[in-house]
Amino acid sequence: MHFSFRSFCRGVILCAALCSAARGAETAKPPVAELSAGDAVVLGVVEGVTEFLPISSTGHLIIANQWLGLESDKQLTGKDDQPLWHKPPTKEKPEGVPLTLKLAADTYTVVIQVGAIMAVVTLYWRQILLMLIGLMGRSSPGFRLLRNVMLAFFPVAIVGLLLHDLIDKYFFSIWVVAAAQVAGAGLMLWAERWRRMNSGIGFSKNEPSDLTVAKALGIGFSQCVALIPGTSRSMMTIVPGYLAGLSPAKAAEFSFLVGLPVLGGAAVYKGFRSGPAMIEVFGWSSVLLGSLVAAVTALAAVKFLVHFISRHGLAGFAYYRLGLAVVLIVFSLF
Repeated sequence: MHFSFRSFCRGVILCAALCSAARGAETAKPPVAELSAGDAVVLGVVEGVTEFLPISSTGHLIIANQWLGLESDKQLTGKDDQPLWHKPPTKEKPEGVPLTLKLAADTYTVVIQVGAIMAVVTLYWRQILLMLIGLMGRSSPGFRLLRNVMLAFFPVAIVGLLLHDLIDKYFFSIWVVAAAQVAGAGLMLWAERWRRMNSGIGFSKNEPSDLTVAKALGIGFSQCVALIPGTSRSMMTIVPGYLAGLSPAKAAEFSFLVGLPVLGGAAVYKGFRSGPAMIEVFGWSSVLLGSLVAAVTALAAVKFLVHFISRHGLAGFAYYRLGLAVVLIVFSLF
């Protein structure tokens, strides 16, 4: 762990230097709507803590964005009071896509996932290196692990690309998130009971690289359910990992590794579609600060999850989800 901690510290120093440089660069073209350092820290903490815990980052980010006043759909204007556009009106789409605070904030919370990705790379660099060695044909376990990660990634990547706009339009509501929180809590309580009843069938001996093609694909298709806001990608890999014969710690480890291409792909896709608009609204320094905070908090959250789930399983997170569902419902009513 000495090597990984030193590398992480270097990353922190690099990010801090980039933040300073980006802040200086922004003086030439200030952002349209300032995101304070405090707001960037709050969103970074929420993203970093909730991304890998089986409690859904979406529900928490809905609360955080509304609390910070980042849910406005009102079209932003420039210094000349002219309306700003994410996609200007065209003959095909005369309504265009206005540039709003909500659009920028939604993109921001996806892009800063890069920080959470770096936390996993820091902690699981040995497994990543093993997969690279396997890719070169020098490690059979490494190749099988890489194969299983990719098999678990492809279904959610394909379905996510096909249904992205549909999900954004019809499923992003507090009521959907609250319902998903309750359903997920029930699933985790059932899975925990199933695991305890079947604890004698060799869970502790299985590694993620030991998963068969069918089991890895099964985890991948299960992960597609997590496209529904409030479900939790982490939960939908850990629970199927239980059923595939992995111990809690190994199921969590596989969830983290599968999260690398999933979160990385989402960040690249969202950044490509609306990253420039987000930068125009918030500026570079806020993005870098949020990513740095997400990296530090995700590092702590990942280590906490492995320790907690190994001793206590998923039940505690299930009860937390039920409490969050109540908070979301009350939040929406008042």
